[in-house]
Amino acid sequence: MMMDLYFARRFLNTFARLFIIFAFIYALIDMVEQIRKFDSGLAFLDILQLTALNVPIGLYRILPLIVILATLALFLSLARSNELVVARAAGRSGLRFLVSPVLVAFLLGVLAVSVLNPIVAATSKQYEVVSKRHKKGNGSVLTISGDGLWLRQGNENGQTVIRAERANLDGTQLFAVTFLGFGTDGLPTYRIEADSAALTPGAWNVTGIKRWNLKDDENPERGAQKIASEKIPSNLTREQIRDSFGSPSSIPIWDLPAFIARLENAGFSARQHRVWFQMELALPVLMAAMVMVGAGFTMRHTRLGKTGLMSLMAVLLGFTVFFIRNFAQILGENGQIPILLAAWAPPAAAILLTLGLLLHLEDG
Repeated sequence: MMMDLYFARRFLNTFARLFIIFAFIYALIDMVEQIRKFDSGLAFLDILQLTALNVPIGLYRILPLIVILATLALFLSLARSNELVVARAAGRSGLRFLVSPVLVAFLLGVLAVSVLNPIVAATSKQYEVVSKRHKKGNGSVLTISGDGLWLRQGNENGQTVIRAERANLDGTQLFAVTFLGFGTDGLPTYRIEADSAALTPGAWNVTGIKRWNLKDDENPERGAQKIASEKIPSNLTREQIRDSFGSPSSIPIWDLPAFIARLENAGFSARQHRVWFQMELALPVLMAAMVMVGAGFTMRHTRLGKTGLMSLMAVLLGFTVFFIRNFAQILGENGQIPILLAAWAPPAAAILLTLGLLLHLEDG
């Protein structure tokens, strides 16, 4: 038991040191990127704020790579100090003293998903708000709520708020839709209720219309008109609507199931968010797999030679698993492979592959 705690503590200390080093390096790189991105002359405190908000999501994405580097550093250090030889002489097999680092990595993954994920979601969302404010952007044009979806568009003549009960997958076809127009003075000018509205370049094609004039008519209902179809000018595009959903990483994992339900009730496809949710659930397994990948090539005595080559192979295999995971995520989001396969197959394959390697090297 004491030996297991010793290996667990060593691994945790190594991981913490590498995490701090990567955080410092990433912060410097991101600060330079923020200065380049906002070349209009932001104050240094604003640059620091943007950097502090953007660094957490970058570190969160590379956690598996930090884990494999921590594993390499740990086992190379244990091999040089002959502690692995002592552990084997005490009757511990390689798989036995690998249990504690794997368990620590798994618990770190659970902690990352349950605690760090909401923090990263909050900071990334705040980063988008702050960066758009500095860029004088208009913010998100779409909001999903329990009673449907809301869109906003505007030009020099005023703003238009659009509410629809449901939509097609990309938000360009709305059903049971209401348009509420506001003038430059902020007062409502008209209201339109329609059966459907389709987005075309430069306008909404609206059908089944009932229109109320709210600006000059004292009794809007008396002057209401029914029209078969009408074109309402719009500066929205398909890409703007799609981007307004935001990244799934900006939604805390605890709120993600409810957001997925609202998204699907509004008629949108939530496949990207479902894939992200499963990828987050699989993160602890991936981090445990990274420990096994690193240990599979470095749990050997340094006198056997080829330490550098074995370390390089471990890093390459770890990066390959990381790349395959990201590639599987893309395939899952595009619907080319099932969601569960995209999220869970890469870490499961890495564990089985390295487990077979460890059984061969340790037990023949």
